[in-house]
Amino acid sequence: MLSAIRAAAYRGRSMRFLRFGLAACCGALVLTGCPDKPSATTADAGVAEAVQAPTTPPPTKFTLSYQAPDAGLAEISLAPDEKPLVEASSVLELRSSMGLRNYRVRLFDEAERAMVTDDDVEESDAGVVYRINLPQPLKTGFEYTLVVDAQTGSAFTDTLGRDVEELRTTFQIAGEKEKPAPPPKPAKKKRK
Repeated sequence: MLSAIRAAAYRGRSMRFLRFGLAACCGALVLTGCPDKPSATTADAGVAEAVQAPTTPPPTKFTLSYQAPDAGLAEISLAPDEKPLVEASSVLELRSSMGLRNYRVRLFDEAERAMVTDDDVEESDAGVVYRINLPQPLKTGFEYTLVVDAQTGSAFTDTLGRDVEELRTTFQIAGEKEKPAPPPKPAKKKRK
């Protein structure tokens, strides 16, 4: 009789375990849901998935600005067939849309002489900010040419290794052309 009670208790535990296991399996199916049906665009369906080509960044661009007396930085047009008229300033700012390698920036006067400047440069892969600080404002009525070209060799590049086209832009300072100051008179020698 004792063995019959033990067998009944064993069956009761087995049934509870079976019910618990079945409930756990059903609960797991409900929580995870049914697997997705294969779509028609899978490789198994014979249709190849479209591969996105990597986008190429646009070519390096430049912007040139000057410190206007009353308006902060004002942009100078870099259109090749244009000679913009700008106000007299002693600060120019050149920006590039990409970092540059092996480049130089120079400012020339009408006689194609390089101007004396005190320059500040902030370089990063995201671009260059090149500030040209002049000891005196540019002279009214005169033309100036800004050139960005290769420091060494015949080409300069951006941070992606692409060649960058040389920038040469001419602009004129608004106003009447200043007359050059007369040279100082030589000092007279005293006779002894």
